[in-house]
Amino acid sequence: MQAHLEQRALKISIAMTLVVAGLGITLGLLAGSQSILFDGVFSSIDATMSVLALWVSRLAQREVNQRFQHGYWHFEPMAAAFNGAILMLLCFYAFLNAVQGLMEGGRELAFGMAIAYAVLVATACFSMYVFESRLNREADSEFVRIDIQGWLMAALITSALLVAFAIAWLLEGTALSHWTPYVDSLLLAVLTLCFMPVPIGIVRRALKEVFLIAPSHLDREVHDAMQQVMQRDGLLNYYSHVAKTGRGYFIEIHIVTQPDFASGRGMSMLDEIREEIALQLSAPPERRWFTVAFTADPRWA
Repeated sequence: MQAHLEQRALKISIAMTLVVAGLGITLGLLAGSQSILFDGVFSSIDATMSVLALWVSRLAQREVNQRFQHGYWHFEPMAAAFNGAILMLLCFYAFLNAVQGLMEGGRELAFGMAIAYAVLVATACFSMYVFESRLNREADSEFVRIDIQGWLMAALITSALLVAFAIAWLLEGTALSHWTPYVDSLLLAVLTLCFMPVPIGIVRRALKEVFLIAPSHLDREVHDAMQQVMQRDGLLNYYSHVAKTGRGYFIEIHIVTQPDFASGRGMSMLDEIREEIALQLSAPPERRWFTVAFTADPRWA
């Protein structure tokens, strides 16, 4: 059910992003606005990355096989890192274009068309933000969560563009009208600087998973659970290793015991300990690779 909701949200988001991208590119060219054109190109690349996210989402639902014995979860952070890196490069290139435009004296802009674009796109972005936020309460998808952040950022920035275009339109024919040619390039510079934290955050989170950096909350949960378990007689020490990649959680615990530990109850006691630890972990059972090993020889821990 969660996978179905995730894919539904991504499909709708892709369709809406393509509509917004088409509007941005078309009206950006007609209005002579680099900031609107950048918004359209940004949306086009975002739609392409959403298609990649949808493909990876479907891939992650597949069963493990002989070649991918740990599943396909590791493809998710790789796709997210690629997505963020492309958007970072686009923002950097657009910022350089904005600086060049300011140095060259700006450019004339059809503010009426630009205002119409900003109204339409801001409405679409806020609508998608509300829709996906409600849907992701059940889907609980990292891909959809990233998409929600993107729609909110786009909505806020487009609203800021609307205000700026309206102010510049009102300045036409006044003593300050000589500043209006600089509005578009200045907005493009501000737009790219506002967009930049989004891909940087995506890349940062994705690289943590690519490099298998232990999630602090999961590591803390394991240690809290083990504090209670280690109070049993016969348990001497433990070593734990945790990682998160995509939607998958990898948890490995090696417990050092006395040689005669559980000699009376055997395997049932060991399984009870595993169950006790598992119940205190927040990672969903269907998304975790959970191993608890017991040994009396510290060399194997």
